[in-house]
Amino acid sequence: MASEAFRLLLDKAIAQEPARPARKGPGIQGSDPKNGSLESPLCWGAPRVHGEWLKLGIEISERTVSRWMPKKRKPPLQSWRSFLNNHVSELASIDFFTVPSATFRVLFVLIVLAHDRRKIVHFNVTEPAEWTARQLVQAFHDLKPPRYLIRDRDGMYGLIFGEQLRALEIEEVVIAPRSPWQSPCVERVIGTLRRECLDHVVILGEGHLRRIIRQFLTYYHGTRTHLALDKDAPERRSVQPSESGTVIEIPQVGGLHHRYERRAA
Repeated sequence: MASEAFRLLLDKAIAQEPARPARKGPGIQGSDPKNGSLESPLCWGAPRVHGEWLKLGIEISERTVSRWMPKKRKPPLQSWRSFLNNHVSELASIDFFTVPSATFRVLFVLIVLAHDRRKIVHFNVTEPAEWTARQLVQAFHDLKPPRYLIRDRDGMYGLIFGEQLRALEIEEVVIAPRSPWQSPCVERVIGTLRRECLDHVVILGEGHLRRIIRQFLTYYHGTRTHLALDKDAPERRSVQPSESGTVIEIPQVGGLHHRYERRAA
C-alpha cells in the first residue's frame, strides 16, 4: 500500500504541476511533465518527495523513499582501458628505467613505444631533461607523430619536454601518481627487457648497454611473438608450411634467444 501511495503521489504531482515559461538561454527548457525537462517534478529528489509525504501524514524514512525513486541513468564514461583500445593507432608511451653497470654507475634508459604494433620506435641512454626533449624529435623524425603520448610524473621530463610536445602537436597524457598500470604497454616492455635480456648480462658501460639493447630489439621486433598481436611479431612474420623444409635454429642476442625457421635441405 505504501508503494501504491508513493506512485499515486508522484503521478498527481506531475499532473498538477503548472507549466512554467521557458527561461532564455541555451540548454534550459520549460517545465513540461511529458518530456521530463529540467524543471519538471520528475526531477524531484528523495528529500522533496519525502517532505510531501510528511505533509500528508505518512511516516516513512527518507532512505526508503530514496530506494523507491527511479534511478537516473548516466551516460557511460569511457574507461581507461577503452581509451587505450580505441586510440591504439594514435598512442605512444615513453618511460625511463635504470640499469646498474659493473662500475656501479646507474644508467638511465629511455624507451618510446608505439602501441599499435608494440614497436619500440626509439631508445637511448642518458639523463638530462634537455636531452630527453631532443629524443622526441629523433623518435618521430621519419614517422607520423602520435596524437597522444602517455608518460608518468617523473621529474626528469622537465618543462622543455612539454614545450617540445606542443611543438610536435602531441597531446600529453600524464598518468596518476603511483599508477604504472595506467601505462601498461611500456611497463610490460621494460619488464620484458629486464627478464629476457638485462637480468642475464653484466653491463660494462653505456656503449655496451646500447649494443645489448640494440641486439635484443632486433630479436624483439623481428622474431618474438606477442599475445596482443595474435602471436605475431611487431614486424610481421609469415607462416612457413611444413613443405618448406626442416626446422633450423638461429642464435640471436649472443645465443640468449633463438629464431626458428624452415630451410630447404
